[in-house]
Amino acid sequence: MALRTPKLKTPDIKAAAKSSARRAKQAVEDVPSPSSNPATNLLIMDVAIRGLSLIAGRAIERAALRARYRPGKAADVVKGRTLIESMAAQGAARMATRSVPGFLLVTGGLVAKVVFDRSLGRRESRRRGEKQLAEQAAKADE
Repeated sequence: MALRTPKLKTPDIKAAAKSSARRAKQAVEDVPSPSSNPATNLLIMDVAIRGLSLIAGRAIERAALRARYRPGKAADVVKGRTLIESMAAQGAARMATRSVPGFLLVTGGLVAKVVFDRSLGRRESRRRGEKQLAEQAAKADE
């Protein structure tokens, strides 16, 4: 026994979408804001989004490292990143997302790093990476 769904014509779908959008907009407008100043509300939202982004990013990094290392070392590696390393990564990501030339520059740099790592050979490249992560994990204790 097959279930039949009513077929909607294109104008009906458009009308339903517009109606849903109106209801969603009204629901958002009905939510009280923390401040009466919209600039303050935007700042609060920006800080919250960036904070959640950092927390999610660190969780993803730890999860990726846990595939290869024990959970404690994975957390130490993430914690051991210096402020300069974090700022460089964030700056590169921002440059890559703001313009096509920035994207090409960052992507080109990453491709050059991959080519350099592969030119060292698998063992040497892995040894250098392991050493760098061990040093980074040691910084977490400080």
